[in-house]
Amino acid sequence: MKGVVGLVAGVAGLWGMAVSAQTPPAPQWTIRDFAALPLMDQPRLSPDGLHIASRVAIGGEQRLVIADVHEGPERIRSLGLGENDLNWWKWVNDDWLIAGVGNETQVEGMPWYLSRVVSVKRDGSKVNMLAKNVAAQNADDVIWIARDGSPRILLSYQTSIYYSDPGFWPKVDEVDVTTGRMRSIVAPRQFVRGWYADAQGNVRMGIGYNDSSRTAKLLYRPDGRSSFRVVDRADRRRDESLVVPLLFTADPGRAIASDDREGTDALYELDLSTLELGQKLFAAPGFDIDWIEEDAAGTGLAGVRYTADAPAVHWFDANLAKIQSDIDKAVGDRRARIMSTSRDGQRMIVHVGTPDQPGTYYYYDTAAGAMSVLSRVSDRFPGKARLSPVRTIRYKARDGLEIAAVLTLPAAKDPKNLPLILMPHGGPFARDVEEWDWWVQFLAWRGYAVLQPNYRGSSGYGTAFAEKGEGQWGLAMQDDLNDAVDWAVKEGLADPKRVCMVGASYGGYAAMRAAQRDGAKYRCAVSYAGVSDLGAMMRYDSRFLNHGTRKDWMKEQAPDFATVSPINFAAQFSTPILLMHGRKDRRVQVGQSREMAEKLKGAGKVAGRDYIYVEQPLADHFFSREADRLEFLEKLDAFLQAHNPV
Repeated sequence: MKGVVGLVAGVAGLWGMAVSAQTPPAPQWTIRDFAALPLMDQPRLSPDGLHIASRVAIGGEQRLVIADVHEGPERIRSLGLGENDLNWWKWVNDDWLIAGVGNETQVEGMPWYLSRVVSVKRDGSKVNMLAKNVAAQNADDVIWIARDGSPRILLSYQTSIYYSDPGFWPKVDEVDVTTGRMRSIVAPRQFVRGWYADAQGNVRMGIGYNDSSRTAKLLYRPDGRSSFRVVDRADRRRDESLVVPLLFTADPGRAIASDDREGTDALYELDLSTLELGQKLFAAPGFDIDWIEEDAAGTGLAGVRYTADAPAVHWFDANLAKIQSDIDKAVGDRRARIMSTSRDGQRMIVHVGTPDQPGTYYYYDTAAGAMSVLSRVSDRFPGKARLSPVRTIRYKARDGLEIAAVLTLPAAKDPKNLPLILMPHGGPFARDVEEWDWWVQFLAWRGYAVLQPNYRGSSGYGTAFAEKGEGQWGLAMQDDLNDAVDWAVKEGLADPKRVCMVGASYGGYAAMRAAQRDGAKYRCAVSYAGVSDLGAMMRYDSRFLNHGTRKDWMKEQAPDFATVSPINFAAQFSTPILLMHGRKDRRVQVGQSREMAEKLKGAGKVAGRDYIYVEQPLADHFFSREADRLEFLEKLDAFLQAHNPV
């Protein structure tokens, strides 16, 4: 793994820049405004609430920045990660934080993605790569962080890449993040790939999985000293599953778990002696839960996050519930989300915004009763500016299935007979919601209606809805997209002769499939980082742990890869398509688009007329660089103006 670049002190005026930059009036907005990276992303408070760690845009790239809340710009440190991905970050105590990083490297002649954890001292004087000389492929699973202020974590990691070695299965070490010193806690066990600890740091549970037999087992012990015993088994080939605790409570015999017994994931009490679910603690009818927020002790629920048509939260903590209610009343029709809190719940970071407004991060000291601006998400749009309105609609697919879709209409335009961009999300086990989307808002600003269907197989709507996607890649899932177009036409919103499909990842696959299968319905198609060859994707995935399970899942989604892979039908492409892909994409290999372009050329399609292929040499899967965002929007804009003008 390539080394982490050192900390750079003094990013002058970083927070101030976010609130004082001059913003041009709406008529002067440009593509660059929409392509700009977020000034601040996912800020996290230290336990005392006096320091912030956040991803921040500096010079068109994203960096991890550490800042003191009450000090000047000289107390801002920026962490450059070089070629490494920044995947997550968490505070350990008030002086140290950890971050998960990843990079692709050659292992025995093949590209492998390696994950690591780095610890960073708050003042920028020290950075440690944890398990640097002993870890193998996967080494970023932090299963516990001390809550007493000590710099200790529990790290689960592999020590070998070879399946026959005991070290292929992760062990658990206690790590002092200030020095990197490690102490063995749990030795590796064959087939056990995940370990779970309680709030005191006792490793209480392990999840075992045999990829060859597709069988799982649950290992459990009531404390940190007893021997593990197998308490449950499951056969994945019979769709059996294990109930795994989300949280161990203060009562050593009880935990909190989620289960979909009523169709959607809900929270229940779990008796660890019998593994029986007890009282239901929370459910969001019609929607799955996303994740839980632990209380300060780590043994109870502070809240639960879920997504209905938009992100939402239910607070069990009475203080947080009261604060949320008070903020909601103060911000009117805008939406407030408590993003991070101090250990005592007194200080917090709150994001306030709307789906048609990027919003602002605020620092709220409840004891002082003061809320101050940390940073706007974007300095390109005025704080009170509203762009194109967003709402959720529901339509019926041809088989009667109800599907939710996010509709964005261009502001100040009569919503009739508009050119339409049909934009399927990636995943496909994911979903779109009512929230700010730079890509969508750009298209709406250009004058397009944008419709984002949560087609069958999308996440968040329960087990039955997800299962309706099984075996339907490029088939019924594609029909759902076409049915969304028909709904928009029937409602009078869209001109049926001016429709283009635009998507990324699985959405890019769907755009290719549309150009190949349903060209008569679409004036054009755009694929960013799309999958063209499902078989090749599975061969690429074979390097990862539990590949057999992934293959099983893919075979459920697409039983016959060949018949639904656009690369096999280049001659059938009947509508112009723009293919774009980043060369540093570690999620979907660039060859998926590169080879699709070659197949189109081989089928007699004319470059520049029937297809355009653009390869971005420094781009990844997630638009992490502003230059790549800008180039994408410019190419997209020119392509749409040529093939589906407003």
